[in-house]
Amino acid sequence: MTKINRTVSVAPMMDCTDRHDRFFLRLMSKNVMLYTEMVATKSAIHGDRKKILSFSPEEKPLALQVGGSDKNELSEVAKISEGMGYDEININLGCPSKKVQKNKFGACLMKEPDLVSECIGEMINSCKIPVTAKTRIGFDDTEDFNYLNNFILKIKESGCKKIILHARKAMLKGLSPKQNLSIPKLNYEMVYEIKKENPDLEIIINGGISKTEEIKNHLKLCDGVMIGRAIYQNPYFLVDIEKEIFKVKNNPSREEVAEKLLQYLEKEVKLGTKVNHIMRHTVGLYHGQIGSKNWKRYLSANMMARDSDFQKAKHIMTIVQNNEKTNQAIA
Repeated sequence: MTKINRTVSVAPMMDCTDRHDRFFLRLMSKNVMLYTEMVATKSAIHGDRKKILSFSPEEKPLALQVGGSDKNELSEVAKISEGMGYDEININLGCPSKKVQKNKFGACLMKEPDLVSECIGEMINSCKIPVTAKTRIGFDDTEDFNYLNNFILKIKESGCKKIILHARKAMLKGLSPKQNLSIPKLNYEMVYEIKKENPDLEIIINGGISKTEEIKNHLKLCDGVMIGRAIYQNPYFLVDIEKEIFKVKNNPSREEVAEKLLQYLEKEVKLGTKVNHIMRHTVGLYHGQIGSKNWKRYLSANMMARDSDFQKAKHIMTIVQNNEKTNQAIA
C-alpha cells in the first residue's frame, strides 16, 4: 500500500480533476495527495468502470471521492476502489448542488449524522484502505461549533480518523455550487477549534488557500491543507509547494513539464483521446508570467476544439521556449 502524506492535497473538483489533469499535476509534484472528481455510487457500480475509474500509476497516491447515502452501495464502491488500486476512498459530505441534494448525498447529509456514521462504518468494514470524509463547517443557518463537533464525533464513532473540513458553510438554497465557493465567509478558526477539541483526528483544512505562507500557517494548527481552485488556475503553484513545503530542490521547469505532457498527449491521442480533453487543463501553466496571453491564445485557437489536431500541439514547444527565454531574461 502506498504511503500517504496528506500535508498538502489537491481538492476533488468536478469537470477538473479527471485522469488527464491528475497526470499533468503529477508532472509538477510527486508529494501532494490527489483526488478524483466525485463519482456517484451508482455510476461506479453500474457504469463503465474503465472509463469512470481507471487511472495511471503515475497519479498515485490517489484517492477516489464518492457520493452516496446508501450504505450497501458505498460498501460496494469501497471494495471496488481497493480492488482497482486506489490508496484512499473519500465520502463527499460537502457538495451543495441541487442535483447532488436530489440524490441525497453531499452537504445535505450534514443533517443526518447517524446515517453518515452508519455509511462510513460500512465502508470501513468493507476495505483495508483508509476511508476519509470531506465536509463543511455548517449549512444554511447552521454554523455552530457544537453542532459541527457533534457531527465530527459521529464520523469518528464510525472509525473514520481523517476528515477534510472546508472552512465555509454550505448554502443548500439560493446559491449555485460556484457561489458556494466564495460567498459564504471563511471561518478558519472553527476548523482550528475542531482540531483542538479532537487532537486524535487528522484534520485537513480547505478553502481559499492560495499561497505557501498560508499553507505554513495553517499547518501550525491543522494536520494538512487541501487546495482546489488556486492550483487548477495556476498549476505551476505546485512547484512552489514542492520547494517551500516539501523542500524539494530539483523541480521541473515549465518547458520540461510541457515536453512530458506532449509525450503523454501523443500516446493518448493514439488511444483515441481527444486533444482538447487533455489540453484544457493546461490553460494556467503560465499564470502570472510574461507569455501567458500567447499561451492561452494559441490553446484557445488550436487546442480546445473537439477536432483539434495533434500536429498543431507540437507548436506549443516553440511558444514554451520563447516564454522561458523571455522570463529568464527578465529574472
